Amino acid sequence: MQLEDIYQFFTAPPPLQLCLEQAVCYILSVLLEGESYGTGLIQQLEGEYTNYRLSDTILHAALRFLESEGAICGSWHKVEGRGRPRRVYQINPAWHDEARKLAQLWRDFTTQQQQKRLSVAVRSPKRVARA
Repeated sequence: MQLEDIYQFFTAPPPLQLCLEQAVCYILSVLLEGESYGTGLIQQLEGEYTNYRLSDTILHAALRFLESEGAICGSWHKVEGRGRPRRVYQINPAWHDEARKLAQLWRDFTTQQQQKRLSVAVRSPKRVARA
């Protein structure tokens, strides 16, 4: 390992796995824009937030939590060319205000993380001279 490797790690860290709390806020932020399904939520995260990952286990736990709270509802949709139906989720209308608040937590979190990475990138030296 070299000193540059340390700066590189913090400048371009490996993807972070979302915890349950982050996943709930992320899911709500997506569903405020329109309905989605499990795999679509993961694909959208990896496309829009390349430094984050969402495991199937956390995703399903977050969806179960949101359904049990009455925040979202899911229904089965048959998709042309797909063998089995897909469960599609949407926000319950009574939950829109709370969903906006929680989605804002997600946006604030990702903005802060981006600012931290940029801060490290600005401070990292190109090369440290050795004596």
